[in-house]
Amino acid sequence: MEATIDSTLKQGREAFDKAMDHLKNELQKIRAGKASPSMLNGIMVDYYGNPTQLTQVANVSTPDARTLSIQPWEKNMLGPIEQAIFGANLGLTPMNDGEYVRISIPPLTEERRIDLVKQCKSLGEEAKISLRTARHKMIDFIKKEVKEGYPEDAGKKKEAEVESMVKDTTKKVEDFLVAKEKEIMKV
Repeated sequence: MEATIDSTLKQGREAFDKAMDHLKNELQKIRAGKASPSMLNGIMVDYYGNPTQLTQVANVSTPDARTLSIQPWEKNMLGPIEQAIFGANLGLTPMNDGEYVRISIPPLTEERRIDLVKQCKSLGEEAKISLRTARHKMIDFIKKEVKEGYPEDAGKKKEAEVESMVKDTTKKVEDFLVAKEKEIMKV
């Protein structure tokens, strides 16, 4: 029984880590007024009929704080890259100069910054929901094991361990959100 509970706690930790990784990735995609190659993560380009990640068909760089430069490895990929960026609905307008695709990042208005902070808080709430879901599964499993004969005091210790894990991870989520909010609101 001890081994199955420890295995369940390990799975719970993995679920917490996945929730944190997902939150980090989603927060990276939210632009804070400055250019970052990670803004284009997940964009798929039509590469000879196959959807391929942008980073696998081109080099993405930031020549300055407000510009993204995309240099395809093949010149005939300029059009498909441009179309993929338009299709991704990022609110960015790519410009094709025959050699590169350049994207200028406009400065954020105060209203847009507030909207982005709300979006970040929404993502944080989603992460907290998945933490609570994983917590609920672990606690239920521990209670079921206690009913089947696992010592009650040991079960309470395991439940306290779960609560501690949830509390620590929730604090990390809050810290990420505070840092991202500062980044977004900084003019």
